Amino acid sequence: MRAPDELRALVEEGLAALALSPELHGLEESLRYALDGGGKRIRPVLVLATCEAAGGRAEDALPAAWALELVHTFSLVHDDLPALDDDDERRGRASTHVAFGEAVGILAGDALLAEALRLALSYPSPQVARELVDATLGMIGGQYLDIRGDDYSEKVNRLKTGRLFDASVGLGLWVAEVPEAEQAPWRVFASELGLLFQLVDDLLDGDGSVASVGAEETRRLADAAAERAHARLDSLSVDTTVLEDIVAGLAARTA
Repeated sequence: MRAPDELRALVEEGLAALALSPELHGLEESLRYALDGGGKRIRPVLVLATCEAAGGRAEDALPAAWALELVHTFSLVHDDLPALDDDDERRGRASTHVAFGEAVGILAGDALLAEALRLALSYPSPQVARELVDATLGMIGGQYLDIRGDDYSEKVNRLKTGRLFDASVGLGLWVAEVPEAEQAPWRVFASELGLLFQLVDDLLDGDGSVASVGAEETRRLADAAAERAHARLDSLSVDTTVLEDIVAGLAARTA
């Protein structure tokens, strides 16, 4: 079993060398810019760690991991657009649409999603692509509820944040060929992990749950989600050491 940092190195190396469609022409520069934005690669690392824990090879899960990171990046590129969050910066530098223009930003997001689907469809089983598509649709639905401004904060978080964490685990399971009938405890773990990530995000940003129930209660809820995630891992009869490290890292993150 490889540590999260080793798995992250695999993801970074592969993304840097990822062959994009030549039909994108000059648009490729904006895709590379968006992908090189300095993210922690939590989701693709989770794909690889899940696959290894479930008895598969991390190398076999790399295309699925890259695909998920491309979907996540697509969502960030589009979230930053003036029509949505209207953010000029992302991770300390100009957002993609600011660096390349709004029209290119839209096309870059579209292309990232299409490239993700191409990677997911490289597997012989259709389950990988289905997992990715279902998660993407859920994420987009969550974004719609968010911009509509209805009082759906818990549901929005479950969709916008949680669905990609569900897919992080689900993709690893499909690549490792874990039968669907045996996936339930893994998927409950993914749900708790997505909740943990969102609650810690709220603590760091001072919004969301913090605005609703306060920082102390949000911290309690995050700790409870981490405890439940660890309990789910303990119930699995496999080596989940790396996944446990990921849970601990998410619970303790400060940025």
